[in-house]
Amino acid sequence: MKKLLTISLLAFTTTGLLAAPDDKPMNVVILYADDWRHDTLGVAGNPVVKTPHIDKLASTGVRFTENCVTTAICGVSRASLFTGQWMSRHGCRDFKAFKTPFAETYPGLLRANGYHVGHVGKWHNGKIPKKEYDFARDYSGKHWYEIDGEKIHVTKRNENDAMEFLSERPEDKPFCLTLAFFATHAEDHHPDQFLPQPHSMKLYQDIEVPVPPNATQESWERLPDFFNEKNEGRNRWGWRFDTPEKFQRMMKNYYRLATEVDEVCGKVVAELEKQGVLDNTLVIFTTDNGYYHAEHGLGDKWYPHQESIRVPLIINDPRMPAEKKGSTNDEFTLNVDLAPTILSATGIKPPQTMQGQDIAPLYLAEKAPEWRSEFFYQHPTLRNAEFIPASEALVRKDYKYFYWPEQKVEQLFHLTTDPIEENDLINDPRHAEVLAEMRQRFAELKAEAQ
Repeated sequence: MKKLLTISLLAFTTTGLLAAPDDKPMNVVILYADDWRHDTLGVAGNPVVKTPHIDKLASTGVRFTENCVTTAICGVSRASLFTGQWMSRHGCRDFKAFKTPFAETYPGLLRANGYHVGHVGKWHNGKIPKKEYDFARDYSGKHWYEIDGEKIHVTKRNENDAMEFLSERPEDKPFCLTLAFFATHAEDHHPDQFLPQPHSMKLYQDIEVPVPPNATQESWERLPDFFNEKNEGRNRWGWRFDTPEKFQRMMKNYYRLATEVDEVCGKVVAELEKQGVLDNTLVIFTTDNGYYHAEHGLGDKWYPHQESIRVPLIINDPRMPAEKKGSTNDEFTLNVDLAPTILSATGIKPPQTMQGQDIAPLYLAEKAPEWRSEFFYQHPTLRNAEFIPASEALVRKDYKYFYWPEQKVEQLFHLTTDPIEENDLINDPRHAEVLAEMRQRFAELKAEAQ
């Protein structure tokens, strides 16, 4: 992976970048949803789900259409968000604490530089280090809680805690809030999986959710032979999608949860505007991983397919020139890029241990910078190779190379002609040259990710 030069986003002169709107340190708000893939947004063309507040954020910011995660699972992806590192460097391979010192994360560095720092909602990296935060509320796993004798939905709880942080923050300090929603994550062991709030149940009642073209038995049978009924992706497909009626019920409730998150995102942005700080706040909307909606006969995430690794990213940056607002960008951006982007926007030099790249030159520079055209994807084994096997990939826009290390199985897909990854070309002699080059590049990027 080519290294970009470090650029100060607060400078004029030779960088061609715009200055910050004033001399105040920029505030930061990360709206971080769970289990949303790139097209779980109205603005991304989804024909069902309504996300008007996030769509509005996209209309005043920039939406990255090829944003991906380097590991598609809650805990590891969150560690990559905080550290700006691939899994192989930060060392979190499931849901435990990452090995990178907290002082080298974006919340740790912001707090060390005078920021009032908060985290609300899902943490999922071991026990949250509350002493490292000024405000920390960690909870996830359920859609409904009972607090002081009253039932409250997890998304409403997210809202209440975020508003408390914003209303009680000291006005003489810049702030950073990571609002980590639990929705739309399923309540895994509940028979209904997705449990929206009552006021949402009127949504999508008379709509038929389109079934993906490769949500078929034939697609399941095209997966490598080691995928069997013991595979957790297949197991969760059975929980959610194994009948047409169940598919419709689950997807409508999934989309209801998404719209509830959208409502809270709108309220947070409105509160920033009410407090007079929106024009000096970097607002980011993204998610931890994608999600199979029964494609390939699977549920959840984990594997290197597009449905699993592509996630939304919208950045609303006060420094953004008017002509960039409402634009889209199709460069490969990654979850590991967000920590250095946040730090650079706040005038803090990212540590050399961060492997991501500052995204801001893509929308601030007068001349587009040289950017990555490929990246390395990795996912660990969970429990055993039958349950969730390890997977790796070299991802490009035209081709994708899969490697399943435990089984030593390769796959090759031509995304230009086969965007839903159904036709494995690994044994096609016409692609032998592409395969050989991608194998070599895969090994190089895997080594760089250490």
